Amino acid sequence: MAVTQQLARIPAEYLASCRQSADVSTDGDPLWDPPSANVLDLDWAPFLLERVCELGGLDDVHRSALRQAFDGDTAIDLAFLNTPPHAIGPFGPAPTALSAGQVARVAELLGQIDFPALLAALPTDEAEAASLIGNGADKIVGGPKKYVLGHFNALREFYRVASQRQLLVVLWWD
Repeated sequence: MAVTQQLARIPAEYLASCRQSADVSTDGDPLWDPPSANVLDLDWAPFLLERVCELGGLDDVHRSALRQAFDGDTAIDLAFLNTPPHAIGPFGPAPTALSAGQVARVAELLGQIDFPALLAALPTDEAEAASLIGNGADKIVGGPKKYVLGHFNALREFYRVASQRQLLVVLWWD
């Protein structure tokens, strides 16, 4: 089973409810189960997306926003989501989150990125592009460009909706 990046957009009230459930449960169960419509599986795309942005010459401000979209922040205490046997991300680093304000800023900056232009900076030959990207891009069926574009668009839309609805984003590897 592959370990992949997961994101969930949730209201602050849902997170508080999960924290309370973990506190009162005898085994620390937070009853974490966000609706599937509010969960995004990014697979291994974060590594590839960051590399494409680096190769395409994306500026530091937007690259930082992209990293924050993948890494979250540790300001929101999510220790209750990282407690066995109910840890949501048992195979990676501890879960992190972004506040609604941070989500709005990330969404704004992701919306400014011209990802097709970044892809255009890569060689037109998929094998050459995959070689430059690295991180297993040469094994992606259908080619890495289509894969990363699809995942970038999904990420941007995910954050756009979270921002519009003033939701938090919780991130983990599962």
